[in-house]
Amino acid sequence: MNRRAVIVGIAGAAVTRLRVASAAEGDRRPLIGYLEAGRMEAMKERDAAFLAGMHDLGYRMGKSFDIVYRFADDDYGRLEALANELVQLKPDVIVTAVTTAALAAAKVTRTVPIVSVNLNDPVQEGVVASYPHPGGNVTGITNTVEGLPGKLVEIALELMPRATRIGFLLNPANPIMVAQWREIEAAAAAKGVKPVRGEVRSDSDLPSVFKSFSGSGIDVVIVSRDTVLLGAAPRVAELALAAHLPTIAAHREEVRAGDLISYGVNLLETTRRAAYFVDRILKGARPADLPVEFPTKLEMAINLKTAKALGLAIPQTLLLSADEVIE
Repeated sequence: MNRRAVIVGIAGAAVTRLRVASAAEGDRRPLIGYLEAGRMEAMKERDAAFLAGMHDLGYRMGKSFDIVYRFADDDYGRLEALANELVQLKPDVIVTAVTTAALAAAKVTRTVPIVSVNLNDPVQEGVVASYPHPGGNVTGITNTVEGLPGKLVEIALELMPRATRIGFLLNPANPIMVAQWREIEAAAAAKGVKPVRGEVRSDSDLPSVFKSFSGSGIDVVIVSRDTVLLGAAPRVAELALAAHLPTIAAHREEVRAGDLISYGVNLLETTRRAAYFVDRILKGARPADLPVEFPTKLEMAINLKTAKALGLAIPQTLLLSADEVIE
């Protein structure tokens, strides 16, 4: 057993003992289970955003609620077992960071409420009946924005108007990749360019993928929405720069890590917003009756330091659209 598993196991046992003691004293605190597909180190900022959201609503960790974490360390195959571990602790609610974690938790329990920070097409995936009336034990915030993958293609071609081949980094172990790839294919075909898949199951796959991209005439790379790729953002940026390939990503965290441009949902805001759902559930609301929310804004970030290293001039139209420009 590795050190992290020991630490997590001890944490789970401690929470269980704490709950028993609290119940004996008649002062049982709510328990939140937090299921992450990624690595603990990569998720710190988002986890802090959720706790800040709880704090804003008057909750204090260790005083008015307890929380226990499980991290899959980028291995989606572990999620169901980790979800089962959380369910055994009898949490009042489980928070998941991504759709794959919500799917895993929903397989394990139909009774424990589940709040997901980033639901990708949850109706199609079968985790909710509809956005206004989820109907089951899952609700939260969706990151599904119609046409977003196509918009990333448009941004790529605005940046590189003579591009003929676009690389697309994706994780085939992530079920939401099917829909993203289809949209990329359709958008690229409409623009007369060829999309090329680069499959990344772990960050160890990245060097060979970028070597393949460099050897196959790729002009620009789009990074899909995926926990593994988000956690590997610094490595993606490093290899892309070495290959002299501009990168278009979905999250500003990736641009801060060195990618060139991002356009998508603000992950910290959606994670913070998850606290609203948890609060409602702890006060008696059912997930079935809490409508799934949509992001209110998409944001663009641009890294001018990366642009300079690539020798690229960012079009003024993109600069004027940016919410954040990193000098």
